[in-house]
Amino acid sequence: QVQLIESGGGLVQAGGSLRLSCARSGGTLSDPPMGWFRQAPEKEREFVAAISRGGSRTIVADSVKGRFAISRDNTKNTMYLQMNSLKPEDTAVYYCAARASGLSLRTYTQSSEYGVWGQGTQVTVSS
Repeated sequence: QVQLIESGGGLVQAGGSLRLSCARSGGTLSDPPMGWFRQAPEKEREFVAAISRGGSRTIVADSVKGRFAISRDNTKNTMYLQMNSLKPEDTAVYYCAARASGLSLRTYTQSSEYGVWGQGTQVTVSS
């Protein structure tokens, strides 16, 4: 069974940077497509970024385009989210997710397309 553990969240001032990590262990699907989502208080979970199995294809939400970048190191079974120029509206719990099956090389942007989720890490951006 795949397990995902996020780390790297914290409190940062507006304009600052953070790098989130998502370590993957277990499971039988090698290097699954993965993604980042976030959920702010009293709001629905929203897509942030996604990356294909090999890392050659990435997509980020318009709200973070030019500020956030997703990457992965399959030798370390770890995915990253580099967040720059953070804004107070980026405050949320950030979740990493992985596909539970399939060998597609595409990216996935819908939360319903992911079968495995991490516990989340809090990111707070102060103004």
